[in-house]
Amino acid sequence: MIEKNFSQKKSRFKRNGIHGEHHYGDLGQIVTLFGFLLIWILDSFIFQYSTFLSHYVPLYIRLIVAGLIFAYAIYLASSGHRAVSDEVLSSPRLLTDGAFARVRHPLYLAALLFYLFLISITLSLISLFLFIGVFFFYNTIATYEEKYLEKKFGQDYRDYKRAIPKWTPRFFKGSRIDRFEKE
Repeated sequence: MIEKNFSQKKSRFKRNGIHGEHHYGDLGQIVTLFGFLLIWILDSFIFQYSTFLSHYVPLYIRLIVAGLIFAYAIYLASSGHRAVSDEVLSSPRLLTDGAFARVRHPLYLAALLFYLFLISITLSLISLFLFIGVFFFYNTIATYEEKYLEKKFGQDYRDYKRAIPKWTPRFFKGSRIDRFEKE
């Protein structure tokens, strides 16, 4: 029984059959993350070239803001991963429940919020400007995937795009979201 559960869990993370991802998406995310971390660490803790704003905003405020950002990023990442990994086990369908009922790209948004979490701790302006480039990268891969999903799911995906925002999550239920919420 333990072996069966292990093999079932292991199969949740196989990526066979997941199509439509940008071919540089995974590698780009890794390179972007390590490049950002390197620059953030160098600016925030070694050179402190652009962190002067941290002298004007108390640490406890920065940590509260960072904590809220981090908590929401964890929610989006866990909810999004759960939905996507469950989808690998079942037949392919358009994901519109959970975090996907609030924002079209919860996993990418979680990653972007992680970058903002780091920026909010040290208020590194260089990292903030770098974040703009990171956002454009994520927007590019999200747009690429949306084109694939539009071809695959047709009008259902176009309706979903009209109802659910790409990057700014809807926190409250409304007539446009209720159709996609299945809680």
